[in-house]
Amino acid sequence: MQPIPYFQFRDYPAGLEAEVLQALTAAVGKKNYVLGPEVHAFEEEFGSYLGAAKAVGVGNGYDALVIALKASGVGSGDEVVVPANTFVATINAVLQAGAKPVLAEPDDATYNLTAASAGKRITAATKAILAVHLYGQTCRMPELLQLCRESGILLVEDAAQAHGATYNNQLAGTFGHAAAFSFYPTKNLGALGDGGAVVTSSAALADFARKYRNYGESQKYCSELVGINSRLDELQAAVLRIKLQRLDVLNAERQRLAQVYLQELREVGDLMLPVTAPGSSHVYHIFNIRTKYRDRLQTYLQAQGISTAIHYPVPVHLQPAYQFLNYKQGDFPVAEELAQTSLSLPLFPGLTAQEQQAVVQAVRQFYK
Repeated sequence: MQPIPYFQFRDYPAGLEAEVLQALTAAVGKKNYVLGPEVHAFEEEFGSYLGAAKAVGVGNGYDALVIALKASGVGSGDEVVVPANTFVATINAVLQAGAKPVLAEPDDATYNLTAASAGKRITAATKAILAVHLYGQTCRMPELLQLCRESGILLVEDAAQAHGATYNNQLAGTFGHAAAFSFYPTKNLGALGDGGAVVTSSAALADFARKYRNYGESQKYCSELVGINSRLDELQAAVLRIKLQRLDVLNAERQRLAQVYLQELREVGDLMLPVTAPGSSHVYHIFNIRTKYRDRLQTYLQAQGISTAIHYPVPVHLQPAYQFLNYKQGDFPVAEELAQTSLSLPLFPGLTAQEQQAVVQAVRQFYK
């Protein structure tokens, strides 16, 4: 068998690639390349998909985070509670907004931030909680919303890994004051390059985001605030419009593949498989397993031609770049244990049954 990639772009569902190419050609033919009809249409369609939310297309998911925070009023002197096991973009966005990230332990079953953990980190300086919907599952939003109401702080969502995920049938990205989405190619809703969106139900926040992404301009050469250049590309918007129509199908395939793993790898060795919390759906942006033999298992699978990934090998608080936050080894034992034991298996639309069974058999063989 050919090597099995951790992730690969495939024509799933069949014909999607042709539709994308047709959309690109049509967009090029319109000869309107910046903040044109494709961006405006995608913003409307993505907002409608999420449910009456306003979507503002920006250059990438990181900028979406920064703009969502700034639009919510986060700035100098503020603290923002974030999970200790997130990707560094979450932390960097808080810092770029001028605020201080305050880390909190994740839940040891779902790996998401909880109200109980976040509540311990709230101080008089706390402006917001930045909830990261990790691996494709939403945080338990009612509890976080209640905590924010009681504490008089904001809730912002990092939904970069949770396109289409729900909690109590409400879609990720529609709970907080604002949310950030990434359309990096490997995301559940991915473009052919960078892209992102700020989502909010607030007209004022959406207005800020539209201005801020485009030099702060309300109209050409009229800057109402000091903004940046971070606009969703017209061609990427054309791609996203096509893929948005297939998002539920793509997510359903991820869920089907995940169920195969959950069934076939149940009670194998010391494996800890993903847990879906009551009320949550899981769209499996990442299928993360845990084992104390993580490094040995990864090496074994690589020898069998099976690629895997680690999300994330070094916790934020132990990264050299963030020493100034004054955290140390042992401060977040759950996050540190996750970094030492987590392994992500191949899971993507188009993964064949033969390939997936090869992964399953190799994992089982490792434990014999």
